[in-house]
Amino acid sequence: MNRRDVLLRSGLGLGALGLNAVLADDDRRINAAAAGSHFGGTAKRVIHFFLNGGPSHVDTFDHKPALAKYAGQSMGENLTTERKTGAAFPSPFKFRPYGESGIEVSDLFSRTAQHIDDIAVIRSMYAQVPNHEPSLMLMNCGDSVQARPSAGAWVLYGLGAENQNLPGFIAMCPGGLPIKDAENWQSAFLPGAYQGTHIDTQHTQLSRLIENIEHPQISTPDQKRQLELLAKWNRQHQAGRFDRRLEARIQSYELAFRMQTDASEAFDIANEPQYIRDLYGDGVHGRQTLIARRLAERGVRYIQLWHGAGQPWDNHENIADNHRRLANQIDQPIAALLTDLKLRGMLDDTLVVWGGEFGRTPTVELSGDGAPKLGRDHNHYGFTVWLAGGGIKGGTVYGATDELGFRAAEDPCSVHDLHATMLHALGLDHKKLTYRYAGRDFRLTDVHGNVIEEILA
Repeated sequence: MNRRDVLLRSGLGLGALGLNAVLADDDRRINAAAAGSHFGGTAKRVIHFFLNGGPSHVDTFDHKPALAKYAGQSMGENLTTERKTGAAFPSPFKFRPYGESGIEVSDLFSRTAQHIDDIAVIRSMYAQVPNHEPSLMLMNCGDSVQARPSAGAWVLYGLGAENQNLPGFIAMCPGGLPIKDAENWQSAFLPGAYQGTHIDTQHTQLSRLIENIEHPQISTPDQKRQLELLAKWNRQHQAGRFDRRLEARIQSYELAFRMQTDASEAFDIANEPQYIRDLYGDGVHGRQTLIARRLAERGVRYIQLWHGAGQPWDNHENIADNHRRLANQIDQPIAALLTDLKLRGMLDDTLVVWGGEFGRTPTVELSGDGAPKLGRDHNHYGFTVWLAGGGIKGGTVYGATDELGFRAAEDPCSVHDLHATMLHALGLDHKKLTYRYAGRDFRLTDVHGNVIEEILA
């Protein structure tokens, strides 16, 4: 006699009824949209542009004229970086003010800058160490050391899914996987239903974009008949048993079948008018950003747009050419998304986030023989992210780095503060969004974090 039999046969089966309620709890949570919101949030969903590798804040959204003033001079900073750096290195890009707010942005993101009055720029972010792996885990999962659920998994756990035929959390990364692979969108100790689904958007053919979306031999009606027969047998087998793994398997088969129709339609941008496709551009980033908008329309809760496999923004040398090339790939798609969301009335309830795992040094990186490489090393002491839509106060700058852009000097903002603010916009109190595991209540922000009220509308 196993433990389930004991529950079934003792106390008139009341123990089994209690167990059934416990096992059903997670299913109810993921199937009930907005079931876990703590108050009226301004955002319903998140689209997160992740520039993996670490974009340079002093070359994008944090203008530092002092770098030109001290060009070629040693700064005397005693800050530990991963590699050796030398003198002050002025930005090779031009900055100018945009919008009514007059916020300065470099010409790398001149199209995105047209929307600066909808954007709140946080210039005082800081992380913990100047290394990619722990900084990626901190930015995505709230902890740089331990395996923790990702922000997207927490959001899906807290708010539930709006569309039962599509995954609630999708991570798109063209060309493969970023550093730390699927750990960036893991569910960890949360139920597996909250884990992100990876899509390699380098492919344009649907059968390669989403593997096994079409059966090579069996028609859709026959698949449906097979699934119905399989479900009948599974229910017969399940009768008298309480096996969460079997229920999860049944649901996965059913979701996979439903996705064959909904996912095929959602990822097919050929259904969009030509002027919309032209707005986003022909490249892979234009395509995946347009797909992100289509997924957001269909109720996908959290969408991450990675720049590419590995760490493309990790420009230790020749930053002028490399940052220009990378920005040219995503500036138009970002601006197009903000335009498109606003025209559709979706920007008000869609939180758009931009940034990487850290920034880069205002000093030039040196090669082994001491020669300048015309690039920048990792900098976790101070960097920039920005947010737009979803109740964010546009045309706002929060915090500041020092004169050179090396460290957060005014209103330092931790990654936990950023996560707390994102959750707040979604109607979630970061202190109350908890999950009990291994004898304690865990949360995305651990025991830290404060909502940045100054950037909320």
